Amino acid sequence: MKTRLKLTACAAALVLAGQAVQAETRVGVSMTSFDNPFLTILLNGIRAEGEKHDDLILVVEDAQLDVARQLNQVQNMVANGVDAIVVNPVDGAATPPMTQLAVDAGIPIVYVNHPPLEHENMPAGSSFVGSNEVDSGTMQTRAVCDMLGGQGKVLVLMGPLENEASMIRTRDIEEVIAAEPCTGMEIVDRQVGNWNRTQGADLTTNWLTSGIEFDAIISNNDEMAIGAIQALRSAGVPMDKVIVAGIDATPDGLAAMEAGDLDITVFQNATRQGEVALQTALSMAGGAEAEGNIWVPFEPVTQENMQNYK
Repeated sequence: MKTRLKLTACAAALVLAGQAVQAETRVGVSMTSFDNPFLTILLNGIRAEGEKHDDLILVVEDAQLDVARQLNQVQNMVANGVDAIVVNPVDGAATPPMTQLAVDAGIPIVYVNHPPLEHENMPAGSSFVGSNEVDSGTMQTRAVCDMLGGQGKVLVLMGPLENEASMIRTRDIEEVIAAEPCTGMEIVDRQVGNWNRTQGADLTTNWLTSGIEFDAIISNNDEMAIGAIQALRSAGVPMDKVIVAGIDATPDGLAAMEAGDLDITVFQNATRQGEVALQTALSMAGGAEAEGNIWVPFEPVTQENMQNYK
């Protein structure tokens, strides 16, 4: 029987599934947001993996950046007796109630991409699939340091302050700059752009208007970096005079790199994270145990090797 993929309300989808299809396995998926290019790639990885399995129904929900909505989605999935749950958390600090709901019900729960609060000590019946953020900002900033020769003024575009990936990536930047051979670099300002292209553009415009001097913009993700590039171009700043770095190696990020605007990004394999998350959920639903943390490695991307990632 061909896999059925549902992007509908959880309860309605599960009722319909029970009436129309006697599926062997039902997996609930709650995504932070459907309106995010990187998370779209992640979701497509989950869906592509789902297509490989007969008699599987995926019930996919959009949390719309709302912690309470995501908790409600997980509650509904548990109440409707899914066989496993995959969650891309809106806020890692808000995951313990979701974990407890699933574990108490004997339903495996797998977090993907954004680390849950308990990721350093995942309880039995739960797992986290992602990439080690210590590598991401470190790779990114070391590449910027190499291009600047260890000297220069840096602006930082950060993701949400409550987001663990954003916090770790920013800390990576600080730690690389604090050590040789990069101590000649200085962070002159940092602002929160919430992973958003428009906010990245607006913040960069503000920096340009205020007259801040800088040699590089290091962004916690590609979307904000692309926004920065748009602002720089609009202001007539020669792109060969400033270094712009992102993370994720999204299609738009790679297009910006091919155009010569984005100098550095770090490939986070969202497709693979999605695939492994669903594989892990299905394995656990079948009775197998899973590691608490399953890492999908980051990979640095520059002009020299970007064709390998297109």
